[in-house]
Amino acid sequence: MLSALRVIAGAALLLSSAGATPQPYQPPRHTQPPPMIAVGTPLDINLRADAGTQIERDRAPAGELEEHRKLDRALHALAPQRAGTVDAYVVSIALDSDPVFGREARVAGDVLARRYGAAGRVIVLAGTDGSGPSALPRGTPETLGIALARIAELIDRREDVLVLYTTGHGTPVGLYYNDGDSGYGLISPNRLAVMLEQLGISNRLLILSACYSGVFLPRLQTASSVVVTAAARDRSSFGCVAENDWTFFGDALINHALRRPQPLPAAFAEASNLLTGWEARLRSMPSNPQYYAGPQSAGWLAALDRRMPAVATAPVGRPAVDSTLAAGPVGKSASPKPR
Repeated sequence: MLSALRVIAGAALLLSSAGATPQPYQPPRHTQPPPMIAVGTPLDINLRADAGTQIERDRAPAGELEEHRKLDRALHALAPQRAGTVDAYVVSIALDSDPVFGREARVAGDVLARRYGAAGRVIVLAGTDGSGPSALPRGTPETLGIALARIAELIDRREDVLVLYTTGHGTPVGLYYNDGDSGYGLISPNRLAVMLEQLGISNRLLILSACYSGVFLPRLQTASSVVVTAAARDRSSFGCVAENDWTFFGDALINHALRRPQPLPAAFAEASNLLTGWEARLRSMPSNPQYYAGPQSAGWLAALDRRMPAVATAPVGRPAVDSTLAAGPVGKSASPKPR
């Protein structure tokens, strides 16, 4: 009798499984307090950020092996530099698993590669774009350092340029890495500056998209650097809702201004004007993006700008400001979500 019941139960399970509707993919969710910034004194948090501290938990060994393989493939796919040519090497990294950042990092890699003639010299580190598990290496403090080290092996440091685009959340101590409930980390201005100094990467265009990203400006200013941040050191930037296609800053700079054949300072001015208008519509405090260009950056920046395609490309995705307005009324009790 017991055997018969087991057979019947097994058959019922098979039938229910066969008829079940496949569940849509669910991106990783943030359900736990972020331990890197929620625990400890301000000094503890600053020390973690300066050390580039990273925590990974509940990772399956097979999944980690696949992550290593994805990163290895991406690193070895980078083309060598060309003697006598100012080559751009692009790193576009999403430091958060919410799909808005994964989508933004992917398109940013494409736009920057097209603008600066960097095909074959681009690495994108990002989680899901919302459609399914990511085929790209994970964006973390560790993978960022490894990607930069690989580029340092390939470049001619006298002529070539690193173009780094980061998108994710920021804190007053730096960039915050958060992959669902499994990965956490911090990158302070000092940590990023030290990595670049240790690797000898001096020609660099650094575009940092996050709240408080202006905190990076003093530490990253060098004679041969250009630094662009989404916000001042004491301001939020907006548009990080997971369902969005863009953050406000990514939409303004990457999806609009840098698609057009114009010098970088003009692109920054266009993006700033767009942000001012969008933030006014939403009655939010201005993010006040920042721009710095060192005196020795003019040569390599002019060489890269000469490589810009003469024809602009059209923006893609839903505008970040429209997505935010569609989410509900914006007034005294509502504002765009900071990041």
